[in-house]
Amino acid sequence: MTPTTSHPLAIAAKGLRKAYGDKTVLDGIDLAVPTGTIFSLLGPNGAGKTTAVKILSTLLTADAGDLRVGGHDLAADPQAVRAAIGVTGQFSAVDGLITGEENMLLMADLHHLSRSEGRRTAAELLDRFELVEAAKKPVSSYSGGMRRRLDIAMTLVGDPRILFLDEPTTGLDPRSRHTMWGIIRELVSGGVTVFLTTQYLEEADELADRIAVLSDGRIAAEGSADELKRLIPGGQVRLRFTDPVAYRSAAVALREVTRDDEALSLRIPSDGSQRELRSILDRLDSAGIEADELTVHTPDLDDVFFALTGGAHLPNQPNQPKETVR
Repeated sequence: MTPTTSHPLAIAAKGLRKAYGDKTVLDGIDLAVPTGTIFSLLGPNGAGKTTAVKILSTLLTADAGDLRVGGHDLAADPQAVRAAIGVTGQFSAVDGLITGEENMLLMADLHHLSRSEGRRTAAELLDRFELVEAAKKPVSSYSGGMRRRLDIAMTLVGDPRILFLDEPTTGLDPRSRHTMWGIIRELVSGGVTVFLTTQYLEEADELADRIAVLSDGRIAAEGSADELKRLIPGGQVRLRFTDPVAYRSAAVALREVTRDDEALSLRIPSDGSQRELRSILDRLDSAGIEADELTVHTPDLDDVFFALTGGAHLPNQPNQPKETVR
């Protein structure tokens, strides 16, 4: 996405560098996040995702780089940056010994809201995050999904326009994860910019307008999910037959195929485009052949990630189907 006047940059980093001793964690990376979008930073454990979040949210100092967040220079005016952002880390920052409502009111006090304004804001956010029924209960009794919702609700007390979410759904069950996705989409529809790091590839695929893959301290690739997938070869169409005669005839008609005589299936290299599918089906129609099953495999973010990071492991990946039945 190319920034325009209607989408100025919420986050801009040029030459961001950070090292710990002789280990370089961020090696001069550039980032550009337009306002009102979701930007996802992917990378294996230890790639520097959390370090980038800590630097851009003023929790850590960069060794070098021209950094601007919310239009403010990070080095010259960190207080203005803090006033514009909210941060939810990998681990919930809520206090389990007090109630959800008390956690919200404590955050309101930290933001110097008046008593009445704090109670109003807390009530609105507890309702928005479907926590009203649990508001008077100690947070120690909350499920993981409820704690994460409360964590984000607390982050929103100060009405930040830029939100850093560092692996916000790690450890959540699929239902809670999907609930969190809905919350993130709703925030962005209201004009909030979200900088998201995640361990779940399908999460970035589902949510992000743009994705950057971080490997060995550098940005290995950046683009929309579809743009990144097109970087990786390996798409194919699979045809399955129940009639051996039709199977052999199709192999002759299509020529460049990989045969599986036992399964009576053919695999044809393809980018999965409508044009290529139409060409394959036209050739079958011309030969009077009909396949019993057609499936399309296109590279997904798993393929992109492993290709760009040299097979580095990104844990906890849910099993996602790579083939779509057509």
